Amino acid sequence: MGRRRAFDEDEVVRAAVGLFGGRAYDGVSVDDLVTHLGVHRNSLYKTFGSKRGLYLAALRRHLADDVRPLTEALAAAPDAATALRLVTSADLGLLLLAVVERAPADEEVAAEVAAALATIDQAIADALGIPGDLAAALTAAALGIVLRGNPDGVGTALTHRFDPLD
Repeated sequence: MGRRRAFDEDEVVRAAVGLFGGRAYDGVSVDDLVTHLGVHRNSLYKTFGSKRGLYLAALRRHLADDVRPLTEALAAAPDAATALRLVTSADLGLLLLAVVERAPADEEVAAEVAAALATIDQAIADALGIPGDLAAALTAAALGIVLRGNPDGVGTALTHRFDPLD
């Protein structure tokens, strides 16, 4: 009879979202995971198979817990300025890091990221009644604002330019 797990898998995955979202995949070692998540190395491998396995679980949790609610809110956005504010205020750290760091090197991550971005684009397109390519451009602009590190200042200036879309 095997030993019972000494950790809550759900809590570990949630904590991993924060760790990977703050430092990126390559910035987190297995030793970091063991130390910060309070999971023994053998338990980590037995449960998730690898660091990558835990990363994928964390990415999927982030998409479910942070990106899906964003898309639901975007679907009700009354105007482009609101959509922009919703995207720039959302916790999308792990998604953004996945886009730039892991998606180019990992097909499975690339597929998860592409699906999430397409869902965001579609929610914006549907809510605002605009073509998909324009919604994708709005998503790209909003994510660029987040990457620049000044969502309030740049976002406020940009929202004043969205009047023609409303």
